Amino acid sequence: MDTTELQNSYLDALLAPDKHQALKIIDTYIKQGNMVTSAYENIIKPSLYRVGELWETNVISVAQEHVATAVTEDVMNFLIHYIISEKRTDKTILLGCVENEYHQVGIKMVADMFESVGWSTHFLGSNTPTKELIRYAKTINPSVIALSASIYFNMAVLRKMATEITNALPDIIILAGGQAFRHGGKQLFQDTRNLIIIENLFSLQEYITKNLTNE
Repeated sequence: MDTTELQNSYLDALLAPDKHQALKIIDTYIKQGNMVTSAYENIIKPSLYRVGELWETNVISVAQEHVATAVTEDVMNFLIHYIISEKRTDKTILLGCVENEYHQVGIKMVADMFESVGWSTHFLGSNTPTKELIRYAKTINPSVIALSASIYFNMAVLRKMATEITNALPDIIILAGGQAFRHGGKQLFQDTRNLIIIENLFSLQEYITKNLTNE
C-alpha cells in the first residue's frame, strides 16, 4: 500500500473501531523497515486530523472521536518497545498540553521522540495548569519544556503560558507545536524568549540532533 492507502486503512480501523487492525497496520509498517517517527507523521497524525475534521462537520460523534483517540493511544503504548532507548542520558524534558487543551496524542508523540534518544520524560498530559507546571519544573530542573495546542483558539493561551514560564524560568527552552499551527499563528510568538516552534516530528528530530544531542 502507498501512504494514502495506509492512512485510509488506519482511519477505517479507528472508526470501526478495530484496535487489532489498527495495531496490525502500524506494526507491519514498522517491521517493513520504517521508523516509528514515519508511522506517527505519515499515518497516525493525518488519520487523527481527519477524525477531527469528521467530528467538526458532524459526520461522526464526539464519542467516536474519543474512541478513535483512545485506540491510537493504545497503539502508541504498544510501540514503546520500538521507541525507548537503552542508552540513557542525564537530560530531562517536561511535556504537557496548554490549559483547556484536551488533545494529548501529539505531545505524547513528542515525548516518545525524546525517549528514543535516551531522555527522561515527564509527561503531564492534557490541560496543564501553568502554575503547577512551573512548580513541578522547579523540582526536576528540565533542560526543555514542550507545550502543545491543537485548537487555534488556544494559541492565545499558549502565548500567555509561554510568557509566564520564561518569566519564572528565564533560561528554559520551550518547544511549541500542535495542530493549531496548521492555521498560522507563528507571528504571535516573535517576542517570546527561547521559544522554538516545531512544525512536525521530522523537524523535531532534526532539532534534537542539531541542538540537543551534544549539550
